[in-house]
Amino acid sequence: MSKKYTIGVDYGTQSGRAVLVDLADGREVADHVTPYPHHVIDEKLPGSGKKLDHDWALQHPADYIEVLRRSVPAVVRDSGVDPADIIGIGIDFTACTMLPVDGKGEPLCLKPEFQDHPHSWVKLWKHHAAQPEADAINRIAAERGEAFLPRYGGKISSEWMIAKAWQILNEAPEIYDQADMFLEATDWVISQMSGKIVRNSCTAGYKAIWHKQEGYPGKEFFKALDPRLEDLTETKLRGEVIPLGTNVGGLTEEMAAMMGLRPGIAVAAGNVDAHAAVPAVGVVTPGKLVMAMGTSICHMLLGTEEKQVEGMCGVVEDGIIPGLYGYEAGQSAVGDIFEWYVEEALPAYVKEAADKEGIGVHAWLEREAAQYKPGQTGLLALDWWNGNRSVLVDTDLTGLILGMTLLTKPQEIYRTLLEATAFGTRKIVDAFHSSGVSVDALYACGGLPQKNKLLMQIYADVTNREIYVADSKQTPALGAAIFAAVAAGQEAGGYDTVIAAAENMARVKEETFKPIPENVEVYERLYQEYNLLHDYFGRGANDVMKRLKNIKKSVE
Repeated sequence: MSKKYTIGVDYGTQSGRAVLVDLADGREVADHVTPYPHHVIDEKLPGSGKKLDHDWALQHPADYIEVLRRSVPAVVRDSGVDPADIIGIGIDFTACTMLPVDGKGEPLCLKPEFQDHPHSWVKLWKHHAAQPEADAINRIAAERGEAFLPRYGGKISSEWMIAKAWQILNEAPEIYDQADMFLEATDWVISQMSGKIVRNSCTAGYKAIWHKQEGYPGKEFFKALDPRLEDLTETKLRGEVIPLGTNVGGLTEEMAAMMGLRPGIAVAAGNVDAHAAVPAVGVVTPGKLVMAMGTSICHMLLGTEEKQVEGMCGVVEDGIIPGLYGYEAGQSAVGDIFEWYVEEALPAYVKEAADKEGIGVHAWLEREAAQYKPGQTGLLALDWWNGNRSVLVDTDLTGLILGMTLLTKPQEIYRTLLEATAFGTRKIVDAFHSSGVSVDALYACGGLPQKNKLLMQIYADVTNREIYVADSKQTPALGAAIFAAVAAGQEAGGYDTVIAAAENMARVKEETFKPIPENVEVYERLYQEYNLLHDYFGRGANDVMKRLKNIKKSVE
């Protein structure tokens, strides 16, 4: 029997990437990136040049189809694989990225009469202009004692579906009225490939307050938000919600011709990028925390029951692996903090020294920082450069470095920033563990674990847990390909369960990072100090960070 393959497409913020994967062992045979022709639209609309307000972030839906048009034929061509042996396609997406569509599923922004209207376009995940709506959702939900609120760590984000839909209603009621449905971009792309509009359990659960047992919040809640929203879930959020790995339907003839694939092959339900990475590192059972590490960290964990955990971003049945509860938490800045330090606060002599040796600045700093033992710098930092996502859920908190002297070196500060992000992860691990959701080992994927060994050793020492690292550079795309293999099923040459697919296709490196006992002991002491600072500045004992922000605003 000939080998079988699937394609996973990973839709990021700046580009989309297709990966062709061998179903026998998860080997990535070929990959191809298509940068979005319109990039992130955050200053002015394409065509009309209409200016956008602060905190807006939009995208062009045609860019998503362009990825399929360019990258899918490229991986088929580069691999030399016969299209007859490609049995399915799956995608993952940054989320919540949403758009309004008409009755035919056509994006409103592609219609000439709506092109000049910002609210007709795709709202990217990092569109934060719906913050007033999110604040009102949280206030009213808390006043009413809504059962859903604790499942999202007590706060619904401005990035998510309900806040974004309400912003459209408030600022552009005519667009709201014209929208037949609001769709996640991942579900829209799937509808273009399969001809069917369905919603996936991951984005519905994490981003649109849907619950497998209870459905969406009740009509009374939406009426309390705004009487015009009373029927939102029955009208504009209507549609079947299906588990991940479901075969939505066969690839349409038109799309198959465009992508160079066979019509009728399995199209898997849409997914979220970080969540798709979980089975790609072989995690399909409870007790293993997966960290998607890059500019920020998304922490994901599986459980057998629904528990309340402080500051989690959500717990969703079938949200990551069908049949289990998926928990999510996160840190809103990690790689971004290291990048800030290198770009904005580093002495010129470090760059000169790195250039002289012909290595990157991060590599130079990592090497020098590794010369220090835990605690040797005398420094401690709070990792809140971009607020705190978990466990405090407070975007108004800011960064802090303590213990500076006239002898403090750049590499000491760099090491301290690495340690601060590890303490932030430990805080999340402890929150899960103490709430009865066990964390026995950590799995890391994304850009950072591939680049920074010191960082991974610090995380192992701070959390006192072994860390396994993904062997794929395109972990979410591999995950999307795994779900495509499940959607295709065993009869077509795929797999009938995610567990079986992950057993064969998931890949982690042989080398792991194990905690070093003497380091664990020192970091335990430093973590206690971190905790004191965390609670002092983060839980209201001293709101100096917020007062400084208010003074700054009053002077601007």
